Amino acid sequence: MAVTRVSLETKLQEAVQQLRDSGVRITPQRQGILTYLIEADSHPTADEIYKALSPQYPTMSVATVYNNLKVFKESDLVKELTYGDSASRYDFDSHNHYHIICSECGKINDFQYPKLDEVENIAEHITNFNVTHHRMEIYGICPECQQKADH
Repeated sequence: MAVTRVSLETKLQEAVQQLRDSGVRITPQRQGILTYLIEADSHPTADEIYKALSPQYPTMSVATVYNNLKVFKESDLVKELTYGDSASRYDFDSHNHYHIICSECGKINDFQYPKLDEVENIAEHITNFNVTHHRMEIYGICPECQQKADH
């Protein structure tokens, strides 16, 4: 799902304001990383972000990307997705959604299924826990990897 130019600008402005409200200074590199995350629907790793942006920001290091991702995470702008032993991936979309992960290449796609939100209510009712959130991953083989396997 591609981000339209208008919604990109709106999301970027809201994210920048949220950072400023938290006392975070907005640098061109920080804004570049944010823009990349908003536009990406691939849940990129820090290394992928670095490789994509380093031509634009030649003085930026991988450490800069990691440090900024940490700031974004602490400001609740991004979620860090950790699955198994592979590198952390980052997701700008903080709305309730779920992930389906390719067991072959690690690609992650989002999907929504509102009925799953009921699970929190049921769990709370049955256990008397105060449920704060839940996470669900589904694993499979993406269409691209299926095609490779067929050839």
